[in-house]
Amino acid sequence: MTKSLDFYFDFISPYSYLAYKKIKKLKKTKKIKVNYFPILLGALHNLNDIKAAAFINSKAKFMIKDCKMVAKKFNIDFKFNSYFPINSLHLMRGTLVINKKISPCYINNFFNAYWKNNLDLRDEKNINQILSNCKIEIKSFYKSIEQEKIKNKLKKLTLDAFNKGVFGAPTFIVNKKIFWGQDRFDYALDEFFKKN
Repeated sequence: MTKSLDFYFDFISPYSYLAYKKIKKLKKTKKIKVNYFPILLGALHNLNDIKAAAFINSKAKFMIKDCKMVAKKFNIDFKFNSYFPINSLHLMRGTLVINKKISPCYINNFFNAYWKNNLDLRDEKNINQILSNCKIEIKSFYKSIEQEKIKNKLKKLTLDAFNKGVFGAPTFIVNKKIFWGQDRFDYALDEFFKKN
């Protein structure tokens, strides 16, 4: 069985963005199989009875400084979004309705739009532009993300993550071992490259 690294993420999470950029850089130099697992972070927090840092004033202030510090250290283009936080529900459902070949474009462009280009992803015009850039048919996209099976699939992915012990994003799972946070990426890699 081929070993893989499972990456649990939500576009709303700045640390997920930073982890994603680390993954992208690594894949340019090393062969590594990454499985992307979209989750709804707010729902995951609720399942775990966690109050998000965004809603705790002292943590929210620290998070902005911390993310900028990490981005600078790893030379990642980053701007803490002026419209944070937003409801990422439709964007996360979107990861489940697009063609697998288009998925890398979708994930990359929405992460960049929010955490690099400081776009307001509550604005449908901005969303539509990104969809067009990825050659995604806009009307079909909006119709698909309202399907009951897609709604249920995102709920199930989030619940499955909770049942595995995941409580935040980003989270990496390798060999059934959980590594939480962008700063645990190297530990996840150690597990990935470990010889059995």
